[in-house]
Amino acid sequence: MIKKIAFLGFLILIISQISAQNLKIALLKYNGGGDWYANPTSLTNLIQFCNKNLGTSIDKTPATVDAGSVEIFNYPFLHMTGHGNVVFSPQECKLLRDYMMGGGFLHIDDNYGMDQYVRREIQKIFPDKKLIEIPFSHPVYHQTFDFPNGLPKIHEHDKKPPQAFGIFHEDRLLCLYTYECDLGDGWEDKEVHNDSDDARNKALRMGANILEYIFTN
Repeated sequence: MIKKIAFLGFLILIISQISAQNLKIALLKYNGGGDWYANPTSLTNLIQFCNKNLGTSIDKTPATVDAGSVEIFNYPFLHMTGHGNVVFSPQECKLLRDYMMGGGFLHIDDNYGMDQYVRREIQKIFPDKKLIEIPFSHPVYHQTFDFPNGLPKIHEHDKKPPQAFGIFHEDRLLCLYTYECDLGDGWEDKEVHNDSDDARNKALRMGANILEYIFTN
């Protein structure tokens, strides 16, 4: 049954990417107690930026979808964030694996405090794969906007450089994990964090690169 759902989901993803008028992205809701809702304005602002600067026609209102729902197959891009614990059930792990292996893309942005939980849960989803740091030469950094030095640093926490890690299958990036960066905070309304225009612009440009990459590769 899951394999049939994954195949159907793959077809839906292809149709969604061909018909930009119907394209919609989603925020992933998860269990474990972490605040999956942490950045309420971020996806809306990223969508607006992409539609203006990349010529996309993404639905201006992002969806919210539960990690255990087959509705995840309706969205080619899932965004996940928060500050705390994340727990995926065995069924959710299977569903998320089928989603990503079937053509879907998961972006996880550590809003500070998720790292140990994210790594544990990704290992549950992909026990046969490892998170690999993405080199600065990877195309995700070189779409419409060029980031020769990798992720921009939006907020400082532990004086560590921002890093991007990925899960790959046959050279295809399935899952992107952005760490020590706070990319999603940079997508938020300016008054939320009072970030500079330069920081917000860098964050939105990098976010646009991620969406452009998954829709064109």
